This record gives sequence, structure tokens and C-alpha cells, in this order.
Amino acid sequence: MEAKLKHLEMIQGIINRMAGNSFLLKGWSVILISALFALAEKDSNQFFLYLTYFPCIAFWSLDGYFLWQEKMYRKLYQEVTKKSVETIDFDMNAVKFKSDVDSWFFVCFSTTLRLFHGVIFGVLVLIMLITIYTGSN
Repeated sequence: MEAKLKHLEMIQGIINRMAGNSFLLKGWSVILISALFALAEKDSNQFFLYLTYFPCIAFWSLDGYFLWQEKMYRKLYQEVTKKSVETIDFDMNAVKFKSDVDSWFFVCFSTTLRLFHGVIFGVLVLIMLITIYTGSN
């Protein structure tokens, strides 16, 4: 029984790290995009506005990747809870559940990620349009 609990603890540790990585990515996304906005305003340089799209998309993709991995490890956790104590092998390969969870691309557009990163992306587009519109007058 102790082996099963240890295996579950190992899997839960990975799940917690994935969730922590996701949280850190969201924070870095906001900080970096805000800094680029500040540089664009300070120097009146639209290049920095265009540059904000790169971290937005990169962090969105990475966040989707970590959530995708987390979903596979949750499946592994469920599998281990159903195993008998004698069959515990400390297998940490969650990729075998790839077909049991949504694809990485689909996870990137899940409700939670779409609400956070999609709103940031929408604000970037809105600011870009406002800048272009007011700059042309």
C-alpha cells in the first residue's frame, strides 16, 4: 500500500508543478506585456506594440502545453488509483493518455485559457487599432 501512495504522491507532485508553471506563465505574460506597453509609450515606438504579440502567443502556447500535460498526468493518477498494490510499477509515462485528452491545440483554446490569454490578445488588438486610428488623424 505504501508503494501505491508514493506513486500517487509522485504524480501529484508533477500535477502541482504543472499548475505552478501555468500560474507563473500568466504572471510573466502580464508583466512582460505591460513592460512592452510602457516602452512603447515612453519612446513613442510602435515596434514595441507589435512586439507584444510574441510573448502573448508564446505564453498562451506554453500555458496550453502545461495544461495539456497536467490533463495527461491526471489520467495517469486515475489509472494508478485503480491498480492493485501488487501491480504498482512507478510508471510515470503520461503520454500514453494522449488520445484520452483533448489535443494541445484544443486545450490552448479551452475556456480558462481563452478567457485569460484571449482577453489579453483582444486588448492588444484593440490598443493596436486605437493607436492606428488615432495616429492617422
